[in-house]
Amino acid sequence: MSRNALRYAVLLGIQTTAAAFLFWVIFPIFLRVISSIGQQQGLDLEVQLEILIGVIVLQCCYWIRLRWVPIVAPFHNVFVGHLVLFASRVSFFFGGALFSAIFFRHVPELDALPSAAQAIARAAGVLAILFALFCYSLELERLGRAIE
Repeated sequence: MSRNALRYAVLLGIQTTAAAFLFWVIFPIFLRVISSIGQQQGLDLEVQLEILIGVIVLQCCYWIRLRWVPIVAPFHNVFVGHLVLFASRVSFFFGGALFSAIFFRHVPELDALPSAAQAIARAAGVLAILFALFCYSLELERLGRAIE
């Protein structure tokens, strides 16, 4: 395995682990939000830190790979390429569902809106998660196209 192939595999593996970690941490929060539309949801500091670490790791690996490590397709196969492209789309379904549930269902039903500072911080957090998942889906898309 070439040096670039190894670097790429390691970075993609870390990105995949970070994305899976984010899904694992955020899914229970997502379930709470959709089962309690309109009710304020608090997050423990520990959970906030876990999400922040997951987003930072995912973003760091993504931008390092994009800037310095070329994509190395391990082989070429149209069918497998399509499966990876499909996985890239599926990986962002959850992000879209999270965004929709929060901004189109949950927030309009709130009895009292949080302060402007809290609203901005929460919106920035959700957007950071969405952007990290979007970047991961782009990474899978690029790999799928290289494999095709």
